[in-house]
Amino acid sequence: MAVGVYISVPFCKTKCSFCNFASDVFSRTKMQGYVDRVIADMERAPAVAQEFEVELPGEADSVYLGGGTPSTLAPEQLVQLFDAVRNNFSLLPDAEVTVECAPGTLTPEMVGTLQRCGVNRVSLGVQSFVDQESRAVGRLHTRQIVLEDIARLRASGIEISVDLIAGLPHQTRESWLSSLDDVIATGVQHISVYMLEVDEDSRLGKELLAGGQRYHAHFVPNEDDVAEFYELACERLNAAGIAQYEISNFARPGHESKHNLKYWKREPYIGFGVDAHSMLRREGLEAVRFATADSLERFEAGASLTRTDVDRESALEEEFFLGLRLTEGVDLKRVSDQYGDAMARLEPQVNSLIAVGLLHKVDGSVSLTRKGRLLSNEVFERLLLSGVPS
Repeated sequence: MAVGVYISVPFCKTKCSFCNFASDVFSRTKMQGYVDRVIADMERAPAVAQEFEVELPGEADSVYLGGGTPSTLAPEQLVQLFDAVRNNFSLLPDAEVTVECAPGTLTPEMVGTLQRCGVNRVSLGVQSFVDQESRAVGRLHTRQIVLEDIARLRASGIEISVDLIAGLPHQTRESWLSSLDDVIATGVQHISVYMLEVDEDSRLGKELLAGGQRYHAHFVPNEDDVAEFYELACERLNAAGIAQYEISNFARPGHESKHNLKYWKREPYIGFGVDAHSMLRREGLEAVRFATADSLERFEAGASLTRTDVDRESALEEEFFLGLRLTEGVDLKRVSDQYGDAMARLEPQVNSLIAVGLLHKVDGSVSLTRKGRLLSNEVFERLLLSGVPS
């Protein structure tokens, strides 16, 4: 099985108020040293795999540069990263090669660089087509800039994915429907819809929890409205032929994200850079997950990888809380054949979730119901084997 390669680029032009990722605004002088370190880590990857006693496939069928905003790197730095990927992995001819970009960074020179690097997919962090909503969270683009970027990418032959966020400050039902209409009209092949996360890892989330008014926090829609926005997105996108294949992801036929499917299907992937995660398999169902430091300062200081061993029971938990994210759900016969007694102990929880309408069972597979998608975290918690008697 081929591996997916993820490269984290933690640099941004501005830090959006809703962002809870390990990214920030840094001096450009840091960028080349960071690129050099990532390349060195790629070269050391076989030694890490040997130390952890896991299999590192030599072939890669997906590459994903995420962030942050990878398009803030200089063109020659992007070329260096992609050259390093090809020097250390055998990139398959049909590999999916994705770069996350912020609207307004896709100059003709940058688009030309992406083409030269073999990029065939751009994930565009639009978040909203309504200028007031974009400004409220610190985005630098306008609706017109987004439309120009999409036209430029389409002319280059690069496939486009657009991110939207339900629950931004000042967002209303009408403005959300306007964003949905706009994204459908662009004809892009893939759309991700995320509900605003409220936690202390972002400035906006922290302000919301504190009941304050900075960052337009008092204009954030309530939870019921955000849930309605999400359901409207599901209805509108599916009706437009952009089918939901995962809790937050929608695609026209044949344009699902190959790289992200690796995460949900427990296929091998390896990450490089700040707060980059990896999952490489051992023989059988077991695996090792490991991650790099979650801050640029600690990463530059050479912090050790954090390691988590995934035993057979933990692997079964992952089958459910990752597999249930997918619309197709989890094939019960397959997991029963693979996990035997462990699966038998989990059946009461599965049946209980079916009984309360959070899961449904069709043709031997279980998947989240409409209600289950909105309460997915609760579903996943109830399926953890740690609470199941052995």
